[in-house]
Amino acid sequence: MHVETLDLRQVIVFLVAAGIVVPLVRRLGMSPVFGFLTVGLAIGPHGVARFADALPWLRYVVITDPAGVRPLAELGVVFLLFMIGLALSLDRLWAMRRRVFGLGGAQVVVTGAVIAAIASMFDNTWAAAVVLGAAFALSSTAIVMQLLSENRRLGTATGRTSFAILLCQDLAVLPILFLVGAFAAQTEASVLVAFARAIGQALVAVAAILAIGRLVIRPAFRFVGSTASREMFLAFVLLVIAGTALGTEQVGLSMPLGAFLAGLLFAETEYRHEIGVDIEPFKGLLLGLFFVSVGMGIDITQVAAKPLWLIASVFGLFLIKSPIVYALARAFGESRPVALEAGLLLGQGGEFAFVVIGMAFGLGLMPNDTAQFMLIVTGLTMIATPPVAHLARRLAHAAETREADRGQRDTDIPVGLSGHVILVGYGRVGQMLGSVLTSQTVPYIGLDVDADLVARFRAAGAGIFFGDASHPDMLRRFGVDRAAALVVTMDSPDAAEQVVETARRHWPDLVIYARARDRAHGARLIAQGASHVIPETVEASLQLGEMVLMGVGVPDQAARRIIEARRQAEQAAVDESRRQKAD
Repeated sequence: MHVETLDLRQVIVFLVAAGIVVPLVRRLGMSPVFGFLTVGLAIGPHGVARFADALPWLRYVVITDPAGVRPLAELGVVFLLFMIGLALSLDRLWAMRRRVFGLGGAQVVVTGAVIAAIASMFDNTWAAAVVLGAAFALSSTAIVMQLLSENRRLGTATGRTSFAILLCQDLAVLPILFLVGAFAAQTEASVLVAFARAIGQALVAVAAILAIGRLVIRPAFRFVGSTASREMFLAFVLLVIAGTALGTEQVGLSMPLGAFLAGLLFAETEYRHEIGVDIEPFKGLLLGLFFVSVGMGIDITQVAAKPLWLIASVFGLFLIKSPIVYALARAFGESRPVALEAGLLLGQGGEFAFVVIGMAFGLGLMPNDTAQFMLIVTGLTMIATPPVAHLARRLAHAAETREADRGQRDTDIPVGLSGHVILVGYGRVGQMLGSVLTSQTVPYIGLDVDADLVARFRAAGAGIFFGDASHPDMLRRFGVDRAAALVVTMDSPDAAEQVVETARRHWPDLVIYARARDRAHGARLIAQGASHVIPETVEASLQLGEMVLMGVGVPDQAARRIIEARRQAEQAAVDESRRQKAD
């Protein structure tokens, strides 16, 4: 992390810009990421700020020196990696090992090798070409994860695939930085020895951090949590994040990696959800500053001096990385729509390219002109990511529609099927419901966005299809206008609400049943148009309560009457929400 002193005036300029930009871009239907990048381009030293000498008053509304806000900008990436680790846990990381270390590792190696080979054709030294390949093999975790979060797509197959690749890329930053440092040596033997030594030291440091975390930090955290002091709770969380990040930096690792390890430690505690709620505002605001700083790094004069080369390089990077990600994702069993969208989402350069290329320049591995050109290319690809992501989603939707058409032609679903049930989400709840419908010979069709799950059940002969039910065309192709009911059993509350809202808007008379997390979620589903909702936590609690009552000596019939009365009261509350919506 840089050690420049914070310039409070420039921080205030950023906060004012954020307060204006975010509401404006949301009103225009644009991504806040794109808004922050554009603002950075406008108010940075290469934008309006270049006129600050002629118009001194501009200094109060522009950022003339990005170094004044860079420490906060870098903290944005630190907090992002912490939140990723918090959502992951070591067990989940191990469960995702095939995607993370298989697909993600293949992407880093193949992409790095291809770009290095191309870079070597442009009079770059072998070391510079390898560094450029490694740098551009990485994508922007900050931008891609933020876009997926904004669009409520983190829980989709595309979100999981992109996250796995990005996670592997983040883990690859460490050996890449060590490799760059090792290239400063003059002989091949010294490079290999230095690289092996650095990796060994890194593994020891990571193991030590995880061990200290389990033995010291987690017990201390439970003690702080027992004090019921929200201020002390938050202060301790921030202390661990900052302390772990600074500790990893002191032993030669990256600060974001330290924050990621801190997140893994907290992910296995009962306080992880509370931590996520407390840290989310910090992450969002600091990430916004990071995006602004990326925009400030784009020099318009450099772009104007070499427009054709820069445009070709930006398009070239997407044309190289996207097909590689697509091919590897398909090889690892992802569907065509998922592979297509993930490929385009991950086609840009990432924030760590600034670190890797800057380090290589500082060590004399590449000339200044090459380093500056590549940094501008990285920044431009990051700015281009939001519109590319929108295009990727449209192309993936078109591919989903074609697969649905082909699937409908290639399966034994009768043409003109009517009176059937459409199950949206074929997880545990959907599978159980499908089994019940089958036992009563009620025809149904299942839709899910998990390609692996769909392939598994289709191989067993089930009428399950890959498709995003939030698109009306997808529902229409499976005869929703002739269906007896639509049943939404998805795990993601946001995704469930989106499906219900879409179905109700296009088919006002459709009967929609929906699984709700709790009563509050049920109320939101009713507000979106659900005909009936079943809060899963309420029903599970009632059944558990009935068993407990019987177990402590309450007569069976009395226990059932008590629970049934409570069930009716809960249903009455849901019905009241429906009546209020109707009124």
